[in-house]
Amino acid sequence: MQDEQLTGQFFLERMTDAEKERARRVESVLPALREHAAQADSSGDFYRPHRDTLREAGMFGLVVPEKYGGLGGSLRDLAAATFAMGSACPSTALAYFFHCSSMSRGLLALEAVEAGKFSDEDAPIVQAFGEKVLRKMGEEGKMLGNFASETAKSSNSAVFSSSEASKTDGGWLLNGTKSFGCNTGVADEYLVAAKLEGYETAEGLTMFFVKREAEGVTERDKWDSMGMRATASQGIVMENVFVADEDALAIPGAFVTMMQMSRGSLLGNQLAISALYLGAAKQAYDYALDFTTRIKFKDSGLPIASSSFHQELIGKMTVELETGRLWLLRQLDLETSEPPLLPKPLVIQQWRLCKGVVSEAALNVAQGALKMCGTSNTGNSGVIARMLRDISMGLVMAFPPERGRLEAAKMIVEGHGQDVFSV
Repeated sequence: MQDEQLTGQFFLERMTDAEKERARRVESVLPALREHAAQADSSGDFYRPHRDTLREAGMFGLVVPEKYGGLGGSLRDLAAATFAMGSACPSTALAYFFHCSSMSRGLLALEAVEAGKFSDEDAPIVQAFGEKVLRKMGEEGKMLGNFASETAKSSNSAVFSSSEASKTDGGWLLNGTKSFGCNTGVADEYLVAAKLEGYETAEGLTMFFVKREAEGVTERDKWDSMGMRATASQGIVMENVFVADEDALAIPGAFVTMMQMSRGSLLGNQLAISALYLGAAKQAYDYALDFTTRIKFKDSGLPIASSSFHQELIGKMTVELETGRLWLLRQLDLETSEPPLLPKPLVIQQWRLCKGVVSEAALNVAQGALKMCGTSNTGNSGVIARMLRDISMGLVMAFPPERGRLEAAKMIVEGHGQDVFSV
């Protein structure tokens, strides 16, 4: 009997038995995601029943260790999952990724403690916070919103925070605005980065759990972008939001110390974002191929895909799809292989290039699909238009391809790159 073909295996061909079992959970949610993708895009709202679909499949704990109630997956599982979900509903895939990105706040905290990066006084606090992140995702099955980005940007860093935390009796008061955080108003809780009052360096960056309905939390204007419309990415405004001490990791320097444990890109796991854009490109590719093989020329009866024009496009799209896949697999290898294949600066340099290559390759696939399928497939609710709009967001998310290449070139020539954090 022929082996089953899971969607994630197009990206990650060699899966272990455990990875296949986790991939089956992902496969089980794809029909529901695909069924409501056009509706969610049209309304510009996260399709809230998907939250329960993902929770019931155990996917909120996909990359959480089993001891904390998760499925024990790795970055390999996450990249395969976001690719597969991107082939069904890229918006839900992106929202899901941002939930899973919270995992790094837990695992990296525990790794830093184990590596002896904290004092005897601070280590138990960091350990408890890291475990709380993982238990919320695993044992409690909560969906998290991960808010680090802000509208204000720094030319010298990738993560900039002007949101501020000031000490008060029994906890902290948070003030500030967090932009582009998926799952606004949808997540059960928010994980928010802010700087400590009085700090002007990255040492002041800290983390807090904020209840979705906490007093002083409001949503920004509705997210109404050209693509990734159903991600609830408007972000939040915080005005004197109280967070108890037990829900805070407010040790100066702790956040930066934790993040330095990451093997790869910035806060880790970011290649899984690019994997979902590649999944969206695969959706456009599959649709275009199916459409042009089903529709026949009136005079010859041959499928229109048999024309030289269409076959040229198919060949180019296939090359672009494989180019994106191979770059991502290389990055995945660099971030997961033991022992490490390259030192961290070179892994980050590779990621800077990889992100741009994949986003441009995915867009080229979608553009090819548009040319293949003609004007009858340009409706905004159709697969081609939706994928074009969604994939275009990959060009600007985190950093554009041009900036990535520039940063990589600086690292090659000058031996340094952009700082990771600033406040």
